[in-house]
Amino acid sequence: MSGKTKIVILKMKELICAGIFLALGILAIILLVITLKKKDDSSALAPQDPSAIYVPGTYTTAMVLNGSNVELAVTVDETAILSIELQNMDETVSVMYPLMEPALEELSSQILELQSIEGIEYSSDNLYTSTVLLNAITSSLNQAKITEKTE
Repeated sequence: MSGKTKIVILKMKELICAGIFLALGILAIILLVITLKKKDDSSALAPQDPSAIYVPGTYTTAMVLNGSNVELAVTVDETAILSIELQNMDETVSVMYPLMEPALEELSSQILELQSIEGIEYSSDNLYTSTVLLNAITSSLNQAKITEKTE
């Protein structure tokens, strides 16, 4: 007998570990394929109206004031800005920043009338407060804008 017979002994623990790693590898490959084949969902959300400027919805921008989170929410439809409001503003923030709500009312009335953030005027009394609010409104509107027209 010139050839020696080799006997391989596999323990059950090794088989289970190999099976688990094989299953995880297959799952990772499946998830990778699904992720790469997944189409961009933004085209499904894009409105059909060619004159549309925004994707309808409510867009928020977070601001931290005095250690508290305050959200500025801008609601739009396809062609217009519908409302601008502060959310999650507690009493301590409103006491510490008393000009926040009047400045927002002033800005929102102008923006809703003009349907643009261009040409907005605000008093020198509310200069910094209005600037912070206008930056947050701009950020929310940039989130809402349609970036690519679909054909």
